[in-house]
Amino acid sequence: MLQTVLEADSLFGVVRTNPATKEISDVGCCAQIIKHQTSEDGRSNLVTLGQQRFRILEIVREAPFHTAMVSWIDDDLTDNPEELVTLADSVLIALKDVVSLTGKLTDSERTLPEGLPKIPRELSFWIASHLGGPVAEEQQNLLEMLDTKERLKREYHMLDHTRKQLAARTALKETLSNADKKNN
Repeated sequence: MLQTVLEADSLFGVVRTNPATKEISDVGCCAQIIKHQTSEDGRSNLVTLGQQRFRILEIVREAPFHTAMVSWIDDDLTDNPEELVTLADSVLIALKDVVSLTGKLTDSERTLPEGLPKIPRELSFWIASHLGGPVAEEQQNLLEMLDTKERLKREYHMLDHTRKQLAARTALKETLSNADKKNN
């Protein structure tokens, strides 16, 4: 498949397969190969960039790799862009808090990368793609949402919940650390 993609336009579709049922999701994302490296044993390392989302209309071929007819999908238009910006700002603050608290908890310097997306829709996709842990199903749910506001609200809820948990753990760590210092 890689050779076929590289000979064409370096674009291919990424679709989640449910590990339990082996079913393919209806919605996926087009990815562009930015860099690739093939090792001597034939394995490849790829760096890709997510592009446009799509909905599978029909699988037209299954071997040697799946090929499908798709329709491109995008978010619904918003009637209140200012509300989206305000919500995106709240999400970004929650994200920064999570990163900062994680650094405190692990005694390490943690920072967000430079150049985070400024556009609310793009920020919502960036956050969804960078969720940590075993969250493939949640990432798929976020990918399928067609409302930027609802996606950002869901991300805020997740980040706020994580922020509260990390704040409690950090306070507990600091309390125990202070108690240890008093006892020594």
